[in-house]
Amino acid sequence: MSTTIATTGLKAYNDSIKYTVPQIVDELRRALGAKLVAYIAGVTETRTVREWVETDRRPSPTTAERLRLTHRIVTLIGQSEGEAVVPTWFQGMNPLLSDRSPARVLHEDAFEEAGPRVLAAANAFVGA
Repeated sequence: MSTTIATTGLKAYNDSIKYTVPQIVDELRRALGAKLVAYIAGVTETRTVREWVETDRRPSPTTAERLRLTHRIVTLIGQSEGEAVVPTWFQGMNPLLSDRSPARVLHEDAFEEAGPRVLAAANAFVGA
């Protein structure tokens, strides 16, 4: 693994841990759009995503964990491949995920199984 990729991966991890849930959700909205964030989080309305940023409302602990991982991956891919690639990567069919999109895997599968698989696919994508 190159030093640049390792540094990027560490920064992505650190940011996902240090940031508050509202900060994470706000950055995800800018990177992916509210609809995709809502889909990944498993909520039906983008209003809920907005409320996580602008009010005292917070997602469940499991959803917050899913959002932190998503933020980590957004940061990793954005810094390695460019921000414009991020939404396409999350929505595109991925051969490492049985030709399902990372967003779909995070939405449909149990997080304990989906999280490591999507993170591994992201690391493979950036060459980590």
